[in-house]
Amino acid sequence: MRKTRTSRVRAGLLAAALTGALAISVTPASANVSDGYVSGAYEFQDDFGDEGTLSVSSHTHSNATALWQWILWAEGAKKSNGNAFRYADIDCWFGSDTKSATVSLQRTLRLDDIDGIVGNETFGAVDGNIEYVSTDYDSSTYRTKLRYAGDANAFFLYRSASGVYQLHIPNADRKPASYTSASC
Repeated sequence: MRKTRTSRVRAGLLAAALTGALAISVTPASANVSDGYVSGAYEFQDDFGDEGTLSVSSHTHSNATALWQWILWAEGAKKSNGNAFRYADIDCWFGSDTKSATVSLQRTLRLDDIDGIVGNETFGAVDGNIEYVSTDYDSSTYRTKLRYAGDANAFFLYRSASGVYQLHIPNADRKPASYTSASC
């Protein structure tokens, strides 16, 4: 009788563990949007594939859009006039230049959806360009310094101990990659 009860308890614990693991693995893609920030955990090469949507109608004026604009600049994506997306174009606004440069990058990456919208496929396609640089300790907390290396340029970004990405905003300091606020 005792073995049967122990077996049932073990089976119940195993089922609970599997259910918890499944719940974690099917987290919706927009979960990071509800946290308010572009964020990640563990390995940084797969952080962006589960982020929220950036477009002319979604998170249009935000630091998350500025992060995407840094990526467009680093990749040398082209605007509709044929010129490369420039550092001076990083303004936290997902406008027509950002949309056309996004279309350009989507074509370069040979993505299925070439629509100028930064969804899971588009954001996730650039994960492999993130490189570890170092771990900094600052005021008893740590942050990981990363380097995004695109085809044309590179830039540094940081991930805090809680997983929130931070970046330098032109004419500002390092700021979290927020979906709900803009520093430029």
